[in-house]
Amino acid sequence: MPINQNVFIDRLQQMVSIPSISSTQKALDIGNRKVIERLANWLDELGFRTEIQPILGEPNKANLIATLGAGDNGLVFAGHTDTVPCDENLWQQNPFDLDIREGKAYGLGATDMKGFFPTVMAAIEPYLNKPLQHPIIIIATADEETAMTGAKALTQQAIPHARYAVIGEPTGMQPIRLHKGVMMEAVRITGSSGHSSNPSLGQNALDVMHDVITDLKQFRQELQAKHQHKGFEIAMPTMNFGCIHGGDNPNRICGHCELEFDLRPLPGMSLDDLRQVIDKRLDVIADKNQIVIERNSLFNGIAAFEQQPDSNLVRAVERLSGHDASSVAFGTEAPFLQALGMDVVVMGPGSIDQAHQPDEFIDLAQLDNAVKVLQGLIEEFCL
Repeated sequence: MPINQNVFIDRLQQMVSIPSISSTQKALDIGNRKVIERLANWLDELGFRTEIQPILGEPNKANLIATLGAGDNGLVFAGHTDTVPCDENLWQQNPFDLDIREGKAYGLGATDMKGFFPTVMAAIEPYLNKPLQHPIIIIATADEETAMTGAKALTQQAIPHARYAVIGEPTGMQPIRLHKGVMMEAVRITGSSGHSSNPSLGQNALDVMHDVITDLKQFRQELQAKHQHKGFEIAMPTMNFGCIHGGDNPNRICGHCELEFDLRPLPGMSLDDLRQVIDKRLDVIADKNQIVIERNSLFNGIAAFEQQPDSNLVRAVERLSGHDASSVAFGTEAPFLQALGMDVVVMGPGSIDQAHQPDEFIDLAQLDNAVKVLQGLIEEFCL
């Protein structure tokens, strides 16, 4: 049955109209609690048992766990309810006021990923009065766009036992079973300034940073020689030197220098182990130059994710979608749900190409197929 677009648009409009921006800048950070409460009200009306989980130390942020049916081995539909910040001057309309143009729904978060929740609700409604052998669970999280605090909270609190999970990030309903991780690190070198006419008057942090970059490039080569995964378009881990800052004048010895870089590991590579190896290499350079070198993580990082291709879930989504499961370059909450013992795939309507962009939209033409695939999963794993 085709989706009722009027109902979908009304629900999405209400979600988009509630700002839920996640940002590392406190002045921009809003919180998602009001969106969670709106979702909880809708799901209460549909007969779900809802639980709002507060995020410790964040009164305006929460997760939602909503369950229909009882028992173990449930099917989870999961997604985040926060968005990135936006520059309203770059939008053709108010980003918090959903606008329908040429079969597309425009609004902040429309595709990434508030649009997934009314899609899931449309898929579930025909089964509200049918007996379920295994429960349907909807999980909505906070802070996916920044620190993953919502997903982390899930791993630290009791949630209904589930066997399978679909995370509805915008993939055009292409099933995704693996992605790289990401870690972002800062290396700070503290030397001492002095007049450039006499190098002995100070310690040049920029000179030492040259050694650091040279060593990190060597480490990158070692990682790429050791680790390969044919499931990715870029089959090796990558390291990108993103920005560097230091010194204040050409005729002063550079007293401080900072480098920020990211490293994207493959499945099976531990973020903690990588940081430990980097720290040991930096310690050697610091001792050699008798200078202070510090490494700090810019955020906790996202582990790489891989779901085995012979999983019942992977086989089901491939059959129902008509696409082979593949990989993406961006990170998701999949590793956190997988750590709870679930088989996980990432799959949802919309395109990541529209995410984090002015005039973000979801193509309404994708919704009927999305509902059909989600309903196929419900019939296979819940009825």
